[in-house]
Amino acid sequence: MAHALWNYDGPCKNIHGHSYKLMVTVAGTPNEDKKNMKYGMVIDFGDLKKIVNDNIIKRFDHSVVVSENAPHSFMKNIEQMFDNYEISKYQPTCENMVTHFAEIISVRLPDTVFLHSLRLHETENSYAEWYSSDNQKI
Repeated sequence: MAHALWNYDGPCKNIHGHSYKLMVTVAGTPNEDKKNMKYGMVIDFGDLKKIVNDNIIKRFDHSVVVSENAPHSFMKNIEQMFDNYEISKYQPTCENMVTHFAEIISVRLPDTVFLHSLRLHETENSYAEWYSSDNQKI
């Protein structure tokens, strides 16, 4: 995915890409029904992977993400280079994206499972983390 930071004073103001890595941790009680095919699982990893792939990877992979505050109208006029872009309501920093991804994933999990944490690596040693315990509505 590529992004650019609008009104930023460093090189990241230019469109540039990263090979992001997203780690997802969920919590819940393992299924205790011995006759159930999902016995012993909080969630089938295949089901979790489908949620992440369908709602995050397919949407953001090989896309360009820019803030709605940035001049972005030109992208829709250059289809060959910008046919996959996302105009965000936020500055597309790693910190804001991981929060957005948490919102997307958490509402798609089964009622018995909750999103515990996300870690989004922008580079090998630069990442942002989101924890449900830090984001509880009071």
